[in-house]
Amino acid sequence: MALRIFYDKDADLGRLEGRMVAVLGYGSQGHAHAQNLAASGVDVVVGLRESSPSWAKAEAAGLKVMTPDEASRVADIVMMTLPDETTAAIYREHVEPNLEAGNYLAVAHGFNIHFGVIDPPPEVNVFMCAPKGPGHTVRANYEQGRGVPSLVAVHQDPTGDSLEIALAYAKGIGAGRAGIIETNFREETETDLFGEQTVLCGGLTALMQAGYETLVEAGYAPEMAYFETIHEVKLIVDLVYEGGVANMRYSVSNTAEYGDLTRGPRIVDESVRERMREILKEIQTGVFAREFIVENQSGGLQFQALRKQGQAHPMEEVGARLRELMPWLSENRLVDRSKN
Repeated sequence: MALRIFYDKDADLGRLEGRMVAVLGYGSQGHAHAQNLAASGVDVVVGLRESSPSWAKAEAAGLKVMTPDEASRVADIVMMTLPDETTAAIYREHVEPNLEAGNYLAVAHGFNIHFGVIDPPPEVNVFMCAPKGPGHTVRANYEQGRGVPSLVAVHQDPTGDSLEIALAYAKGIGAGRAGIIETNFREETETDLFGEQTVLCGGLTALMQAGYETLVEAGYAPEMAYFETIHEVKLIVDLVYEGGVANMRYSVSNTAEYGDLTRGPRIVDESVRERMREILKEIQTGVFAREFIVENQSGGLQFQALRKQGQAHPMEEVGARLRELMPWLSENRLVDRSKN
């Protein structure tokens, strides 16, 4: 099936007129969805528990805030932008009892729907709108008149217009400016998890840390190691983002390009690809999903320990010290924890 990509001209924001959208959660994605939709003229309410520290942040942004129960009750479209590990419980307790036939249940990631953790009633429409970037980037791009490409998919469509509603929603958060790509829940979920684990987060951070440790163990200054294996990654990624790998290789020195072409395959060799295939199989068969669910059901102790271990790595302290020497890095921050 040919890939279908939609833009602003293909989506009708009028589809959301007269419909209330409830955005449950106000984290990275939630704050971006709610603020962008409101700025696009959509009637939005944010659903948060009364004790949530985000309640004041959402109100400060000029948004209407209700409890998840109240928001789900008044909404025609309920978008869940909560963490994967809490989404199912919030859905069962606060959303499912308030869903009516013809309502739209939306998610920003297909995890819970694809792996059957959430099983919506057949009379409810279910769609996904998943921006391909962190929420802080989604918000920043919208404010600059740009957009972040987003994926849309339909899981259930009893009213026959779920794709049109999904496209309107995606347009409302600014995705139509960059491209709205139609996919399905399986493809989005499995490729997203694979990309995060093997390249974007897991693979990249492990590679940077290994490079840093190798140089420090060999006696080089930690600051030099940080600059060469971590700080400069952004410079390379920006070149790739702008024009692909060939664009990056055109921009760097011949020495760097030759080292890239001759040494890179020795780092990421067939044994690495084999482990990538193993991780993909764990995702496809649900092994990772079950592991993640069980970990969180048991209190997430291992997860928390791993998080603390990562935060305590010496490279974090070195990086913080070097960033203090470059105060301009804190200007126009994508992440401001006091606001988002």
